[in-house]
Amino acid sequence: MWRLIFLIAIQSVKVIAMSFKYLRKIAGRWAVGCAAYLALAWISPGPPLCAFAQDMRVVAGDYSTELAGQQVNLHLKIEMDGSLGGTLDHLDPKAPWMFVLADVHFAGKALSFAIPPANAHWSGEVEKDGKTLSGTWSQKGGSWLVEFVRQEFVPAAKLSRVDGIWLGEVLVWGTSSTRVQIVVRSDASGREYCTMDALDIYTMDLQCANVALAGDDFSLDVPAIGQRWTGKLSPDGKTLSGFLHVRLLKGKETQDLPQVLNFSRQNALSAEKVRPVATYDAAMPPVAADQLESVLDHDLAGALKNGELASSTEGGVSIAVYEHGVRRVFSYGMAKPDSIYEIGSITKTFTGLMLAQMTAQGKVKLEEPVRELLPTGTTVKPEGHEITLVDLATQRSGLPAMPDNIDLANLDQPYADYHVADLMSYMRKHGVANPTRAASSFGGLGFGLLGVALSERAGTSYDALLRDEIAGPLGLTDTTVTLSTEQQQRMIGGHNQFHQPTDAWNADALAGAISIRSTAADMLVYLEASLHPEKVKTVDGLPGSATLMPALRLSLQPQSEVVPGMRMALGWLYQPETGNYWHNGATAACSAYAFFNPAGDYAAVVLLNSSPGVYGSFAEVLGRHISQRLAGKPAISLGNME
Repeated sequence: MWRLIFLIAIQSVKVIAMSFKYLRKIAGRWAVGCAAYLALAWISPGPPLCAFAQDMRVVAGDYSTELAGQQVNLHLKIEMDGSLGGTLDHLDPKAPWMFVLADVHFAGKALSFAIPPANAHWSGEVEKDGKTLSGTWSQKGGSWLVEFVRQEFVPAAKLSRVDGIWLGEVLVWGTSSTRVQIVVRSDASGREYCTMDALDIYTMDLQCANVALAGDDFSLDVPAIGQRWTGKLSPDGKTLSGFLHVRLLKGKETQDLPQVLNFSRQNALSAEKVRPVATYDAAMPPVAADQLESVLDHDLAGALKNGELASSTEGGVSIAVYEHGVRRVFSYGMAKPDSIYEIGSITKTFTGLMLAQMTAQGKVKLEEPVRELLPTGTTVKPEGHEITLVDLATQRSGLPAMPDNIDLANLDQPYADYHVADLMSYMRKHGVANPTRAASSFGGLGFGLLGVALSERAGTSYDALLRDEIAGPLGLTDTTVTLSTEQQQRMIGGHNQFHQPTDAWNADALAGAISIRSTAADMLVYLEASLHPEKVKTVDGLPGSATLMPALRLSLQPQSEVVPGMRMALGWLYQPETGNYWHNGATAACSAYAFFNPAGDYAAVVLLNSSPGVYGSFAEVLGRHISQRLAGKPAISLGNME
């Protein structure tokens, strides 16, 4: 699930191709911006309070307050569907952050919103003068008063020389580019403001900081995506000529890499590129496993000719399907049936099964506090409910998506240098209180912590635990964290969202969330075991063989509802409407989708050698398409993704 809290990293190339490295990196930054900071808007103050009551225009606007010593900005806006939404941000260029608000409610004078990644909630009232929002901020079991003060924008009586709409174009990879639009305006005090849009990759309304005009020199920061623009205004005031900079970590050194980005003045805003609308192919009778390849030959024709799997993309996909005892494994593009891929967040389902295995063996209990499995002295016992192992496995630990002490500046390997000692330092500061068993974000922290905790209790590494409890008993010879020399030769070359070569990720402390590699054939054995625990034939003499059947059954029991209509077992998501258990995954180099349906007795996995693009995950769309074909339902079309 990248949307949200998913980091797409773009990998390095040789020093002789530094310009290409920059282009890949900036493409990755744009993608991160699209995922994390969508919907930030600059809204003018609403009408006089005589329109109070239910008029959302009263609260739409910009506000500020101070939280934990930081100046925080609240932006409330009326969305295109008429609902009230917004964002909360802190734009210090040294440590920027930004959250999209959830569950925004406004009725009468009452206003409330939530920030799920931070496990935070604000609830209060719009004061009578319409200039303040007074209420209570709740987070981590505590609460305190927080007042947001409206920031009235008083436009300058005379426009500055850079005020207006500017449009440019920046290369993001090879011949791929995006239009970049900035809107600049100045207030009565002479201060400059702006927002930035990347119109062709769905990254809109990013707030600028440090906007400055000095003579003909103009500059601005976009902290949310780590970019800075510097340049000059032409004498005729019609062009801005300069460079877009990104600060990147190469090894242990930070580099400032520029890309030419010139703007021309516009008379009106340019429109965002229209997002493709999902269409559906007509339903056909449920497809049998031995017929699926021929059906996909037809359904994938467009993707193979000029889409995700065209020869120019070097794309490859491996597919494995099981249906009523029949299994097939096949591939398209540069992939081979035995190609090895990163499976990304599908790793979490293995970590959930490890928990079920160790529970069946009496080594842990589902409701056991995670604190008791961590190194002695990591954190103290809190008052009230604390984070348990089952909380971590079912996304109700209240933890954020990622720890705040991880350094994501190295986009080549964002997780490799984050070690267990770092994670324990974070947990020591954060604590393990979980008074409400609140939903947590779909990130790497919870399952990374669970993987560490189980490894600590077992006295071994995560890779060894995977081998002993799951891969070994099931005979999954190609499912591992660390590849042999022979397996490295079968590891498929990965690509970023612009179909350029990139490297696989490594992980240490967060291994339980993202680190497993596998083949389509191995994954199908894993899915078949989940479909039919009673038929599992395990390899004798291995630690996890005796308890695997009851552990599989335990791992598939839905434990919590993560969103309406979606429940969660130990790692697997379960959708009652379709009867599917499913999970997706993505890294900088690969993406994946796996599902199984006990009622229909079918399962499939899709492994793709590229990360999700600006249109989303092709692997997930293909996986859903296959699920619908097996069920005899209209199938989402595969022809409208680039």
